[in-house]
Amino acid sequence: RTIGDRIGEAKASGNLGNTLKILGQFDEAVVCCQRHLDISQEQGDKVGEARALYNIGNVYHAKGKHLSWSTAQDPGCLPQEVKDTLQKASEYYERNLSLVKELGDRAAQGRAYGNLGNTQYLLGNFSEAITFHKERLAIAKEFGDKAAERRAYSNLGNAHIFLGRFDISAEYYKKTLQLSRQLKDQAVEAQACYSLGNTCTLLQDYEKAIEYHLRHLVIAQELGDR
Repeated sequence: RTIGDRIGEAKASGNLGNTLKILGQFDEAVVCCQRHLDISQEQGDKVGEARALYNIGNVYHAKGKHLSWSTAQDPGCLPQEVKDTLQKASEYYERNLSLVKELGDRAAQGRAYGNLGNTQYLLGNFSEAITFHKERLAIAKEFGDKAAERRAYSNLGNAHIFLGRFDISAEYYKKTLQLSRQLKDQAVEAQACYSLGNTCTLLQDYEKAIEYHLRHLVIAQELGDR
């Protein structure tokens, strides 16, 4: 501010906003991220503007998750305050998405689609969540980003469960399991086995369910995860 560097001020405000978000000071975080957005727009800095929109989305998303943990509800069965907060997150992600499309930034589009999928899932809009996660999956494959691909499969599996499409869920969870093994991520592998066990129970394939739950148990013991 002293040297009149507006872009520098914008970036600093954005960083401050992200830090406050991590500290759980969501309302103060929004003020800082909004300053980042305002200055970026005033300076015609499209990249900064896109980043600020994404960051504000993240703050509302984190706040919504934080509020929903205290209620421990299923996705879609949320108090109005939580719904409104997640709706705001979704709106900022949408604005970010249209701007990064304009900028031709595919990686940023992937991130926006993933977050839109997650907010729509929490809001109980499972079909919309699936549409976004499929877009996320396509971009992850484009970049050869195995970790993002794995997350997308997992999210697609979760959303299909709530639509009662257990067989489709099982297919997505199997892909999650394959990738977690490729990535040598045992905690995620255990999680995938747990999801598959539950899905096989819903499909009344109890033999398979037992197999997956035993595998989950073995990994949990290996990791010393009480």
